[in-house]
Amino acid sequence: MPGAFGPDEVRRVAEPALELGGVDGVEVLLMHEWGGLTRFASSAIHQSTWREDTAVRVRVVSGGRIGVSATNEFSPEGARRAAESAREMVQVVAPDPLFPGLAPPRPVPERDGFDEATASTTPQARAEGVAALVAQCAPGFEAAGAFETLATEIAVANTEGQFCWAPSTQASLTTVVTGGEGGSGFAEVFAGRIAEVDPEAVGRRAAEKARASQNPRDLDAGRYPVVLEPSAVATPVGFLAWIGFGGKTVLEGRSCFSGKEGRQVAAPSISIYDNATSPLTLGIPFDFEGVPRSRVDLIERGVFRGPVHDLRSAKQAGTQSTGHALPPPNPEGPFPLNLFLSPGDATLEEMIASTDRGLLVTRFHYSNVVHPVESTITGMTRDGTFLIERGEVRYPVKNLRFTQSILEALTNTTMIGRDTELASEFFFSASRVPALKVEAFNFTGRSDH
Repeated sequence: MPGAFGPDEVRRVAEPALELGGVDGVEVLLMHEWGGLTRFASSAIHQSTWREDTAVRVRVVSGGRIGVSATNEFSPEGARRAAESAREMVQVVAPDPLFPGLAPPRPVPERDGFDEATASTTPQARAEGVAALVAQCAPGFEAAGAFETLATEIAVANTEGQFCWAPSTQASLTTVVTGGEGGSGFAEVFAGRIAEVDPEAVGRRAAEKARASQNPRDLDAGRYPVVLEPSAVATPVGFLAWIGFGGKTVLEGRSCFSGKEGRQVAAPSISIYDNATSPLTLGIPFDFEGVPRSRVDLIERGVFRGPVHDLRSAKQAGTQSTGHALPPPNPEGPFPLNLFLSPGDATLEEMIASTDRGLLVTRFHYSNVVHPVESTITGMTRDGTFLIERGEVRYPVKNLRFTQSILEALTNTTMIGRDTELASEFFFSASRVPALKVEAFNFTGRSDH
C-alpha cells in the first residue's frame, strides 16, 4: 500500500527543476493522491477500486513570460524534463504584464490533517461499513452509494526559497435508500478520519427518510417558507464560492459581490468565512502557489467584507494574497475552498415548529447557475421533500424545481441551526454549514415524482 513521499523526497525530486538555467524563476507543485473506493447498488457491492495518482507541475518564469508543464513521473529526471519543457514554452508565449511573481518564503501554519488509519483503510473495512449501512434498510428497500477513503500530500517549492508540504486524509460515505411506493432518502458524511464515519447512523438516517417519503403528493409551485437541512444549504453556499467570493470575478464585475464591499448583502445573522486551518474542515494550510492560508471573513453579520485572492488578483486589487490560488495554469482565479457558515442557536425541530406552512428540504441536485451577478441558481429538490403545516411535518411531496437568488435567500433567513455538517464536492474543497429557515424560497415547477 503506498504512502506519502515526505518532504525530504519532494526536495530531492524538485531540486533539478529548481536548478534550471537561463530563466528567472521556477516553481514545482506536487499533488499526490491515493485511496480506495467501494461502490454499492441494490444493497450489494459492485465495485471496489484502489488508485494512486502523482502529478508534478512545473512553472517557469523568464522575461515576464510563463510556461507550465506537467508530468506523472515523480523523479528528479521527470521534474527536470518538465522544467525544460516549460522553458521551451516560455520562448514562444507572449509576456504576461500582470504576473505577480512567485511566492516569497513565509512560514506555513501547522495542521494535523493526516490520519494513518484512514490512509490505510482496507477494502474489507469499507465492505464491513457498507454491510452495516445496508442492514438499516427495511424489507423492500435498497441502498446505493459509495464509501471512499483518500489520502493526499501537496508540496510547493520555488526558487524564491519557499517550501511547504502537507499531508491530509478524508473519508466519505454517501447513500440513497429507495423502495416502497416512490420514496427515497439521502444521507452522507465527510470527515478527516475514518473513525468519525458511522455507517449505521448514515444508513439509518437515509432509511428513515425513505420510509417517510412514501407516496409523495403533488404540490403547486410558488414561494414557500423553507427549512433547508445542511445538505441543501451546502449547495447555495458552494455556488457562492464559485460565482461570488473569488477576487478575479469581483474585480472583473462578474460577481454578485462586485462593488458591494462594506455593504449589507444578507441578514445580520449571516456570517460566512473561509478557514482551511480549522480542525472542523478538510484542507491544507497553504495554497497551490505556496502562500500560507488563514481565516478570511467574507460576510460578517450580513456585510460583505471582501473576496479571497491569489497573488495575481491581489496585485490587481492592490492588496495581499489570502492564500487561495488554484493549481496553474488557472484562468478562473482564486476560490475559497473551506467555507463556514456560522451556526445559530436553533434546532431543526424548532425551525419546523415555527413554520405555519412551508417545506422541509433534504437536499438539492442538478443545480446550475442562471445569473451569476444576481446570484441566481436553479435546481431540483431530491430524496426527501415534505410539507410543513402548523408546525408539523405533514406528508411528503413530489420534487420541485427552484430558481432562486442565493443572496435573497440569505437576506430572508430568519433561523440558523446550531449543529453543522461537512459537505464536500472534491478532495480539496469542503463547506461546513448548519440548517437554515428561509421565509421565502421560489419554486418554479414541479416533478412527476
